[in-house]
Amino acid sequence: MTQITIGAFSDKGVKQENEDSYGVMLPEELQTLTKGIAVAVADGMSGCQAGKAASETCVKSLLEDYFSTPDSWSVKKSISKILLATNRWMYGQGQSVYGSDLGMVSTLSALVVKSGSAYIFHIGDSRICLLRAGKIDQLTTDHRYGKGSALARAMGTGQHLEIDYRIIEVRRGDVFFLTTDGVHEFAGPVMMKQVVERHPDDLMKVAQEICINALDHGSDDNLTCQVIRIDDTGRENAFRARCHLSFPPELEPGMLLDGYEIIRDLHANARSQVYLARDRGNGDLVALKTPSANFNDDAHYIEMFHREEWVGRQVSSPHILKVLPFARDRSCLYYVTEYIAGQTLREWINDHPAPEMSMVRDILRQLIQGVRAMHRQDMVHQDLKPENIMIDAAGTVKIIDFGSVKVASVEEGRDASQTRLPAGAVDYMAPEYLLYGDGDRGGDLYSLGVVIYEMLTHKLPYGKGFANMRHVRHLDYIPASQVNPDIPPWLDPVLQKAVLKDPRDRYQSLSQFERDFTVPPPVQARVAFMPLLEKDPLTFWRALSGLLAFLLILALLLR
Repeated sequence: MTQITIGAFSDKGVKQENEDSYGVMLPEELQTLTKGIAVAVADGMSGCQAGKAASETCVKSLLEDYFSTPDSWSVKKSISKILLATNRWMYGQGQSVYGSDLGMVSTLSALVVKSGSAYIFHIGDSRICLLRAGKIDQLTTDHRYGKGSALARAMGTGQHLEIDYRIIEVRRGDVFFLTTDGVHEFAGPVMMKQVVERHPDDLMKVAQEICINALDHGSDDNLTCQVIRIDDTGRENAFRARCHLSFPPELEPGMLLDGYEIIRDLHANARSQVYLARDRGNGDLVALKTPSANFNDDAHYIEMFHREEWVGRQVSSPHILKVLPFARDRSCLYYVTEYIAGQTLREWINDHPAPEMSMVRDILRQLIQGVRAMHRQDMVHQDLKPENIMIDAAGTVKIIDFGSVKVASVEEGRDASQTRLPAGAVDYMAPEYLLYGDGDRGGDLYSLGVVIYEMLTHKLPYGKGFANMRHVRHLDYIPASQVNPDIPPWLDPVLQKAVLKDPRDRYQSLSQFERDFTVPPPVQARVAFMPLLEKDPLTFWRALSGLLAFLLILALLLR
């Protein structure tokens, strides 16, 4: 868990009112991993009519709204969306309430410390500096016109907002300074370093002394300084930190586990078991998933099992398997989901050797809705295949199994050397995982394309999956209409585009894929003339041979 020590001080200085604002927000429980610690400082622009309200709006909106965004979103996505919305609101208030482009304007510098990294966001001339190994470096750029004091960029000056963003690795002992210009214009880095050295255990005093020093050296503005020391980088995975539960015993029909009565096995493989159970509390049928005893000493596996449960709680969609809350304390490691009375898509494919196109379109539409729900949460499933898709008795399609899901908020800042190929089936894995060692939403679209191709042909688009780089180079696409002549000719290019090897050439959106798969291209009103030789060479040569034979016989008869 990331641990910091904080010191802060703010004062109006020589001015009548303090238009600076600052704040820090600490996470709760799992948000230590997904959100981290957020710190911000803002300086209401001198001369604007609502400087204090502007700086307070910036800091409060960022800190409060950031922890309300989905836990699966990346830091950049979360903060960027908040700042853009806040900027538009401030600009609108400046226009409607104060009648000016400069009615509600402020600088903003923000820092998010999470899992060994610092994410920096900056607009204006407040600053973030870093003291490391006895040297202070300025991490932000002052947005001013030339050497003057006029702001070139700030929150609330227009509908468009350009945000400086950078990410750096943090180390134990790093000290960050967040200051407004009333401080850093008059208190130099040497002095700031010396103050830290004098009071290493009292950062409140450090912040106060830096501000007083700036005032003593002629500061004519408000004074705000925040000092943050990194005591622990928080590189330990929070999911792993929660892995204290023991593995459950081998379960048999009739057994009770924390109020769940085991009825029968639903599914089992080398990695997990799924049981049909009845909740004795309300009588509902549920599915209970337990880890395999083969992995009881595998920290990574246990971490991923916890993450799988967490992922299922983040996404709400009728086409995503629902992970249920625990009605009672659990005594061992497992989780509970809704029970889907139906069949896997694999079973459906086997039962439908020649499916109707309307059925395939309906399944694709529901799958896209489920995948889109995950993508909106900054998640990539990475293991879409017929075995991980269920169809219930009412025809509702649900995506299951979150063991390979990639979560932006968890993955960001991770060492690239720790990247692992997803544990998905090779037959459905996009080639970019082999080409580039990673994939994104386009990989899910590729997997969907393979699944739909298989539903229509009972074959794979390249004959088999990409198990290695050689396969990626040498396997060629097999036209679906060549495998199944009943497939409309216009549909083959759609399927091919969905599973192209280069993700840049593939469909760039799920909606575009769905549209092209659902709506045939318009039939041309006039068919362009094509010579018979090109259209049907065999008929052409037969007709020509017959004509020549007729002319030869006619010539013989006329002799």
